[in-house]
Amino acid sequence: MTDLSRFPITRRWPAKHPDRLQLYSLPTPNGVKVSIMLEEIGLPYEPHLVDFGTDDQKTPEFLSLNPNGKIPAILDPDGPGGEPLALFESGAILQYLAEKTGKLLPADPAARYETLEWVHWQIGGVGPMFGQLGFFNKFAGREYEDKRPLQRYVAESRRLLEVLDGRLEGRAWVMGDDYTIADVALLGWVRNLIGFYEAGELVRFDTLNAVPAWLERGLARPAVQRGLTIPARG
Repeated sequence: MTDLSRFPITRRWPAKHPDRLQLYSLPTPNGVKVSIMLEEIGLPYEPHLVDFGTDDQKTPEFLSLNPNGKIPAILDPDGPGGEPLALFESGAILQYLAEKTGKLLPADPAARYETLEWVHWQIGGVGPMFGQLGFFNKFAGREYEDKRPLQRYVAESRRLLEVLDGRLEGRAWVMGDDYTIADVALLGWVRNLIGFYEAGELVRFDTLNAVPAWLERGLARPAVQRGLTIPARG
């Protein structure tokens, strides 16, 4: 059995199944990327809730695995060469899991890089812009008298949705007929924008041609439904 005791994070979140991949996360748009991915590929794993309400992400144990203090993060007891691998950043984890299992990432080199460009597009644009829109529309930012920041993020979020809409025109998924990590990366964020962030009307979501149907298809997947609630909140 793999010994994970040398990783300080296991002192706060002991591994009941040290032979399984350990997931440290919270069901946020970034967190569910990895739980959805793990459910899709069927890789055995053990989830651990990182509770922001108690600042779990700021503890020395968590920072020992991710010095950036963000979720998700993983500890794979069966990493490259059979050695344990600690990894953070959702995009890197998605790519790692896809390459480890040979699932949800095309084998063809050109299609592989095309998939990865959409993953990076989500990381660099969709996540930051949608997140800022959520802050200014639903959270503390809504109290600001100056509405220019909100207007800025509404406009940019709409532009990004139009980019995705154009990509999905005539396609079931971002890469066509094949569901990939590009879809996994995006589903939680688009869902959150119109749901939890309550910004559907602001970005005129219902006027898009392809994104709403794509979102509905994605959310209907059993693995997505399961992944959206993992780890379970206490």
